[in-house]
Amino acid sequence: MFKAAFFDIDGTLVSFNTHRVPESTIRAIDKLKSKGIKCFVSTGRHISKIDNLGDLDFDGYVTVNGGINYYQGQIVDTNPIDKADIRRALDIIYPDGHSEQPIAPFATAIVMIDDLKMNYVDASVEEIFRQLNFKCPELTDLRKYAEADIFQMISFFDCEAEPSVMNALPHCQSERWSPIFTDVVPKGQSKPRGMKKLCEIIGAEPSEVIAFGDGGNDTGMLQFAGMGVAMGNAQDTVKAYADMVCPSVDEDGIEWAVDKILSL
Repeated sequence: MFKAAFFDIDGTLVSFNTHRVPESTIRAIDKLKSKGIKCFVSTGRHISKIDNLGDLDFDGYVTVNGGINYYQGQIVDTNPIDKADIRRALDIIYPDGHSEQPIAPFATAIVMIDDLKMNYVDASVEEIFRQLNFKCPELTDLRKYAEADIFQMISFFDCEAEPSVMNALPHCQSERWSPIFTDVVPKGQSKPRGMKKLCEIIGAEPSEVIAFGDGGNDTGMLQFAGMGVAMGNAQDTVKAYADMVCPSVDEDGIEWAVDKILSL
């Protein structure tokens, strides 16, 4: 008997093509709720950027990859980045110009409890935001927030630069789901971390959880859940972690999977 279902947003609940939740997915979530299964979002997005789910109502939210977690509208758990790592990241982003800088500065957005701020945008950043239907955060000098609680950095460095950057941030890890950018979060932080917190609140074991995802940062949630479902639009490396592969979000995949699971 399943007690909870967790859904990634981009490419899972929401189509990259239409930027909408298919009607079939709305029906599927209603079917889960009718069986007493609590439904949660599990995303890398900040709560203020979850603006593409229409009128869907969820019991809680795992946001910023498990960094800020909500149940019934209340924050129940947070996990900020070590401030020494924030200072090191700012040193990369704003080099002093006097010493050799082995790592090139990069565009980044910092994610706080109630706001996002960004240092600059270029063409590649604008294109990613367009694909995600994501409004660019306010541009400002991020050094003003060096002592703030920051839960995630959305950083636009590529896979080749990643080892050098992450070596400079020893208390952080990369949760990459795009070749162009990655979510930099505290070590040990992940969607499963937030899922575990919410499962403890509702009294659910991992074996009683269904998880739906399509991106590289969803592999942990697929492994955590008793029933991990990869979307048909996921990469094969993601599908390898799933117990079930359903059709894509544009092919009514979530409803297909929910009907299969509820018939077990």
